[in-house]
Formats: sequence, structure tokens, C-alpha cells
Amino acid sequence: MIIDDNFNRIVAGAVEILRKGKTILYPTDTIWGIGCDATNSKAVDKVYQIKRRPEDKSPILLIDDEMKLFDYVDNIPPIAIDLINSVRNPVSIIYPRAKNLPDNVIANDGSVAIRVVKHTFCKKLINLLGKPIVSTSANISGQATPLTYNDIAKVIFDEVDYVVSRSMEETLEIRPSTIVKFNKEGEFEIIRS
Repeated sequence: MIIDDNFNRIVAGAVEILRKGKTILYPTDTIWGIGCDATNSKAVDKVYQIKRRPEDKSPILLIDDEMKLFDYVDNIPPIAIDLINSVRNPVSIIYPRAKNLPDNVIANDGSVAIRVVKHTFCKKLINLLGKPIVSTSANISGQATPLTYNDIAKVIFDEVDYVVSRSMEETLEIRPSTIVKFNKEGEFEIIRS
């Protein structure tokens, strides 16, 4: 476990870890998460192992710009872009047809959950990496979601490869994101508010 306190050094260190196919514990625009390069299937497998999570429950992916959605999703409903640009609170959107991603981040029905982040640290991290990152809550599956750094179980700290300094925490909402699911016809429903 590596802990560092300088913003640019922390971002660079986290990116280096992600490029090596390793995992990080980091603050997001919602809660602390376990993450990795979402395009690296072996790294994604490691996140599943840390969480003791069933592989049929796909994670949320984070990107830094809505235009990057077109790299990973077929047929984005225009209302999805409007939603991303109009809501203040973090919203993760499930799109029906994923592409250019490993199977273990895509749900059994071919969908993928993606959130465009506005969080300073996450945006810089994703931008430097140049790829989406996995974001899943920093807990063992079935246990309570930790809302703060101090709530994270020791086992999570022990199993990730890099811990971002808690000084990087700039959460806008200390709760999971709203989740909206689109179907192939472009209709949507709110899964979690």
C-alpha cells in the first residue's frame, strides 16, 4: 500500500499503478471506490476478487468527458447527453449496447453503466490514463457501503495496490450516484435515486 499527499504526484502515481494493471482505492464524485483500468480484464478480475463480488454484477465505469461515451456505447440516446449536462448530482447511466470493453465490465444483457465525472481528481486521473476506470464502492459485497474514508474496512486497504491520500477527497455527495437505465428504444427508468 502506497499513500502520498501531493496532488500531481498522487495523480501520476495512481495512473502509473493503473497502467500496470493494478488497483487503487480513491475518492470519486460520490463515495470512496475501488478502481482499475476498465479496459484491462485482468485488473477488473482483481477488483471483483477484492470485493468478493459475483462476476455477473458489472461495475460502473467513469469517464471524464461525455464525448468519450461514443467510444464505448452504440446508439446513445440524445436525452442521455442532455441528462448528463443538466443534472448537478452525479448520475450513472446504463446504456443498452456496450462496445470496445472487456466482457467482465459488460452486463449479461450487453449493457454498461457509465458516469461522466466532474470531480477534479477523477477527471485528471481519467484524462491522464486516457481510458475509463472502474468505480465500485470500497466494501466487500453484501456489507454496508462506506460513506467516508474512516468507514472503509481494513481488508480493502490491505488488498488494493495504491491508496490515494484522503486529502484528495472532494466528494460532492456522500452517497452513491443516481442510476438511470436506458433501453434499446431510448426510454429510461430510474433504478436508484
